[in-house]
Amino acid sequence: MKLGINTYTYMWAIGFENAGKAARPAQPLTALGLLGKAQQLGVRLVQTGPNLPIDQLPAAEQAMFITAASQAGITLEHGTRGLETGHLERQVALAQSMGASLLRTVPEIDGQNPPLWHIPPLLHAILPTLERTGMRLGLENGRIPAAALRRMLDGIGSPHVGVVLDMVNSLAVPEGWREVTQVLAPHVMCLHFKDFIIRRHWSMMGFVCEGAPAGEGQLEIPWLFNTLAASPYDYNVIIELWPPEQATLEQTILLEQEWAEQSVANLRQYIPE
Repeated sequence: MKLGINTYTYMWAIGFENAGKAARPAQPLTALGLLGKAQQLGVRLVQTGPNLPIDQLPAAEQAMFITAASQAGITLEHGTRGLETGHLERQVALAQSMGASLLRTVPEIDGQNPPLWHIPPLLHAILPTLERTGMRLGLENGRIPAAALRRMLDGIGSPHVGVVLDMVNSLAVPEGWREVTQVLAPHVMCLHFKDFIIRRHWSMMGFVCEGAPAGEGQLEIPWLFNTLAASPYDYNVIIELWPPEQATLEQTILLEQEWAEQSVANLRQYIPE
């Protein structure tokens, strides 16, 4: 088990657009900059993601990123979105060139959440490529109810297809993080550690859900790791963050960095590597 970061550790620093609004840093964090963040934090694992798509970089920049990671002693994992066979085959090839053994994807088709019955045929279609290359494909669980995803993966029955567990994204389904962890634990290939706090709105009518540095929210870490002992995989733990927007983007990016440092420090007592 290794502790690492990914592109969703630094959403604000990278920049994004959503719901007609945008966060555009004056100097957005680059792929090489993400490797620098890992070195600064003292972690040796970096997982890419579609909010900073490595596959869209020119070939020379991809090679520079891969070489820089190797020289820094950083292990890479690759992240994308989509289940289309041709797309996944290209992403597997890129992951291989990165020396990655895990490809994470969000289970979408043409950018949309597909009916569940559309997914197994696509997983069966990519299985020969996964088996030939030894690559593991981890589906992020945030959009599929845990029990349905568990049944699907039980039916696939392959050690090359599993789950990248994000318990907190499942609040949107809505499902509790403990339930999701217990149901999916036997298929967990990677853990996205995203701590959170849910509190009552001041009016007592409704709740507010927001992020917290790892180890300072409502996740119960010993219970989490004990439950994930049911996983047959030597899964890695990737810190993801939900820092709330501050008065300025610069202040938000500073908070994001503080949370990253706090998160690594708090999780080191559980994950020394």
